Amino acid sequence: MNVSPKDLKQVVVFQQATDDDLQLILKNSITRSMEEGGFFFLQGDEATYLYILTSGQVKLMQSNPHGQQVNLRTIYPWEMFGALGAVRNDGATYPATAQTLEDSTVLAVPSLFLRSMLETRPYLSFGLMNLMTSYIQEIQSRYRELATEKVEQRVANALIRLVGQAGIKSEKEAGIELSFSRQDVAEMTGTTLYTVSRLLSDWERKGIIKTGREKIIVLKPHDLVQITEGSA
Repeated sequence: MNVSPKDLKQVVVFQQATDDDLQLILKNSITRSMEEGGFFFLQGDEATYLYILTSGQVKLMQSNPHGQQVNLRTIYPWEMFGALGAVRNDGATYPATAQTLEDSTVLAVPSLFLRSMLETRPYLSFGLMNLMTSYIQEIQSRYRELATEKVEQRVANALIRLVGQAGIKSEKEAGIELSFSRQDVAEMTGTTLYTVSRLLSDWERKGIIKTGREKIIVLKPHDLVQITEGSA
C-alpha cells in the first residue's frame, strides 16, 4: 500500500508532526512485508530500525534461556514498535522478538535517522513518552492481574482486551472473532497451553465462546466480564 502523511498521522508519536516532517520520514523509510509466522526481528538483534505496522498483526514476545515465551503485547496497524534504538545510542538491541500473527507490512525507519530528528523536534520526544507511558500502564495492569487474579480471570481479561483491540464481527457466528490461538492466549497470560485449553473447552461447553483453528469466537462477552469479576 502507498502510505501518505495523512496515514502517518494515525501513529501516536507523529500526531503533532508537520506534513514536511512526515514526508521526510516516508522518504527515509523502506517497506517490508512478512508472511504469517515470520519475524521482523529477533530478541537480541541490533536495533537498527523502528517499525510502523501498516497492515496485519504482530506479537512482541520475550523468551527465557529455557525457551519459555511470554507475549508482551500485540501490535495493530498504525502502531510503532522496536523504537529502542532511536532513543539509546549505546548499541541497543531489541528486548523482544516481533513475529507476525498474519501477513503483515511495515514501514521500517532507520533508528539513527529518527534519533537525529529527535534532537530538533520536541514533539517526537513527547510522542515517544506518551507511547512509553501507555506501555507501562499496560504492563502494570498485567502485573496486577498476575499478582492478584486467578488464572481464569486473567484469561477472561485477555479475551475481553482482545475483543476491544482486534475483534471483528464473525461472518458465521453471532459473536466477535479473534485471530489468536490457544498458545497465543497462554503467552499473553503467563500460563500454560494445557490450562488455557482446559478453560476454553469448559467455556465452549457453556456456550460462552467457540474455538476453531487459530481463532476464538466470543459469543457471550458479558459472561467473560462476570468471570473477571469472580461472579461466575
